[in-house]
Amino acid sequence: MSRTHTPTTRTSTSRTSTSRTSAGQTSTSQASASRTSTGRTLPRKKPGPWKPVALGVGLFFAFLLVWQLIAAAGWLSDIAPTPARTLSRGAEILADPFYRDGPASVGIFWHMVASLRRVLFGFIIAMLIAIPLGFWLGSSTTFRRATDPFVQILRPVSPLAWLPLGLALLRDAENTAVFVIILSALWPTLLNTIEAVRGVHPSYKNLGATLGASRVDRLFYIIGPAALPGIITGMRQSLSTAWLVIVAAEMLVGGQGVGFFVWNMWNRLDIDAIVVVIVLIGAIGLALDYLVASLQKVVRYD
Repeated sequence: MSRTHTPTTRTSTSRTSTSRTSAGQTSTSQASASRTSTGRTLPRKKPGPWKPVALGVGLFFAFLLVWQLIAAAGWLSDIAPTPARTLSRGAEILADPFYRDGPASVGIFWHMVASLRRVLFGFIIAMLIAIPLGFWLGSSTTFRRATDPFVQILRPVSPLAWLPLGLALLRDAENTAVFVIILSALWPTLLNTIEAVRGVHPSYKNLGATLGASRVDRLFYIIGPAALPGIITGMRQSLSTAWLVIVAAEMLVGGQGVGFFVWNMWNRLDIDAIVVVIVLIGAIGLALDYLVASLQKVVRYD
């Protein structure tokens, strides 16, 4: 009986090995087919830059067409803006953006400059507070746990809720606007810095200690560079948040600024001008985001 079953086992084994060999040859031939004669893998073709640009332009004109059709059908109110009136009003606003006719009656350029000045000044102060504090809390477990309840209580508070307190304490609209910007830009960078410092691999710190590096040297040459991508991410979020908040803050504190301009146009029921300024606000926000994003690409290590 054993002699009868032995050939069958060998035959099935040989068939299995033959099928494995043919499958291996098939996969090998498929892999070699995707390679060039020099043995290198053929690079995949990247989509051209014009395709997404053309798609974006097409979507923009489709949006304008739908907007115009809705306005022509009478589905919107009488003061609702239309593409034609908005383009005409935008040409008027941008025709003379540098004029000055009093403290508040100025061109759109000076309103943008006033808002950018407040945002950048408050942003710089917030970074000077958030980054060192983030390094400290990220390096010290005891202090991080002690201050975490305060951070979690103050972080969700809307920056606009601080406006009355700022006006009561500072008694100045300009300083109050900067105060609100500081509070709005502080938290994203602080939290990202804490997590970036905590995320530094312990082997890097141990290596510095083994080589005899001081605490300051480890901070500047090991922990700092390793945490820099996370810090830049927090700065990017902080700058976007600050530009978002300044418009609402300037509506309440008055003076020059894009927020005051929007509120002034609303009092005049000039909705077309409001749409134009909304587009300008978005364009400047996009430019600020790209500026920090370019810095983020420089410090990435992947």
